Amino acid sequence: MPTLVVGLGNPGPEYAGTRHNFGHMVVSELARRAGATLTAHKGHARVASIRLEGPDGRPGPAVALAIPMSYMNTSGGPVSALVKYLGVDPRDVIVVHDDIDLPFGAVKFKRGGGEGGHNGLKDITKALGTKDYVRVRGGVGRPPGRVDAASHVLRKFSAVERKELPWFVDVAADGVEAIVATGLEAAQQRFHSTD
Repeated sequence: MPTLVVGLGNPGPEYAGTRHNFGHMVVSELARRAGATLTAHKGHARVASIRLEGPDGRPGPAVALAIPMSYMNTSGGPVSALVKYLGVDPRDVIVVHDDIDLPFGAVKFKRGGGEGGHNGLKDITKALGTKDYVRVRGGVGRPPGRVDAASHVLRKFSAVERKELPWFVDVAADGVEAIVATGLEAAQQRFHSTD
């Protein structure tokens, strides 16, 4: 069975480059690295099947990459449909998403736990009937001043942040590959210890 890696975000050009679409950016980078194209799937998502390269250069674990084509708050339907279609255990689902509780550029991994007010995660938890999936959290920082969280995540990254964005996306993509290749705990030790 493959690992299912889902990048959260909103569809459409008006949302491209916004903080809420960090998950889309990471999954698109993983597809680019593998030379794969994300194509429309009946589960209302764009999907690509890839194999990571093993440490010996041979084909490694199978991975299904997915970007739901629903809006963020209704991500659960496409994720649940893909889990059923692919026969994936929810424990083998990795969801990549933005997180306002982490500073810009921070990347953290965890399994389960709360959703921190993230409506995309809430909908996935409800659709899967469990919180026991892995989250790759990309820090987008807290909203400045009186800006509310919803407006903050729907804004594009600042000019300063955009300069760091390729590096940030790369680190998160490296993290996903490490989780698949070596497991969550080993990936946490490797990536979290660099703080």
